[in-house]
Amino acid sequence: MPYLSRGLMAQVMRAIRVSEFGGPEVLVLAKDVPIPKPGKCQVLIKVAAAGINPVDTYIRTGNQPVKAALPYTPGLDVSGIVEELGEEVTKFKKGDHVYTVCTTSGGYAEYAVADEKTTFTLHDKLEFTQGACVGVPYFTAYRALVIGGGASPGKTVLVHGASGGVGLAACQIAKNLGLQVIGTASTAEGLHLVKENGAHHVFNHKEEGHQGKIKEATEGKGVDIILEMMANVNLPADVMLCKKHCRIMVIGNRGDCEFNFSKLMTNETSVIGVKLMMTEGHEWEMMGSFMYAGMEQGWLKPVVHRKYDLKDAPQAHADIISNPGCKGNLVLQI
Repeated sequence: MPYLSRGLMAQVMRAIRVSEFGGPEVLVLAKDVPIPKPGKCQVLIKVAAAGINPVDTYIRTGNQPVKAALPYTPGLDVSGIVEELGEEVTKFKKGDHVYTVCTTSGGYAEYAVADEKTTFTLHDKLEFTQGACVGVPYFTAYRALVIGGGASPGKTVLVHGASGGVGLAACQIAKNLGLQVIGTASTAEGLHLVKENGAHHVFNHKEEGHQGKIKEATEGKGVDIILEMMANVNLPADVMLCKKHCRIMVIGNRGDCEFNFSKLMTNETSVIGVKLMMTEGHEWEMMGSFMYAGMEQGWLKPVVHRKYDLKDAPQAHADIISNPGCKGNLVLQI
């Protein structure tokens, strides 16, 4: 059997296609999509698994400031094996196990193209399904914690919604960097998972008065960094938990909220938006090296909650938004 798969020799593949914006039902499995070709400084990856992220659902609805060009294949991060190299690629060779933070052709497919700069070696300590959960979750968490949040040993971070993919990544990273980690979740199972993945204190954000308990856990001092997954719900209360010069890093938001900005003046609190694709070239390299060290040392361990077949992408999109009580990452197994 030659190295090239039957699908690649036929030059077509299975892939999810979106031809109109809308709900999960617009995710349609096609079986005759042309296999993309890698361009200059790009690699073609034979996809083993693709990560499902909330941002994928936002793009699908067409409600983002910059809309995807229809038709398109969704999916930012994948893991798999390098199948083909574009011109001037020096970082990889054919057959390497890799993961990427951002495909250029879409990850819900049997093959995907990604830029060399946003593709990284997958350590053999991780399975492909775990590798598909490194890109967006861990790089977003690092960008929020370190690049934007100024994390350093001894500081205290509050991770709101810590039982999801980004939240668990943030807990692991923060503990490894020597921070005091406080995490919230909405179920007993979620709280246990957050604790297992590095949080020193956990609280149920559905319980009335949980903010007071968080303040007590800091001996009344407050926190230095807040990672916020639902700013429209939590932002007004977040400010009351802030230490002087606290940074509230907004990773997720699903609506508007009324907010008195004078509250930011009390402790000179900053509210900063997080957008992974604002990452600069040298930052990609720095984060990639950090993640590989985490895999090698064994503390970087993505939690895979549920695996789906490619054809079940609509259900995966429904689950990541509609199901309460996140417990890790959702993955398409290709």
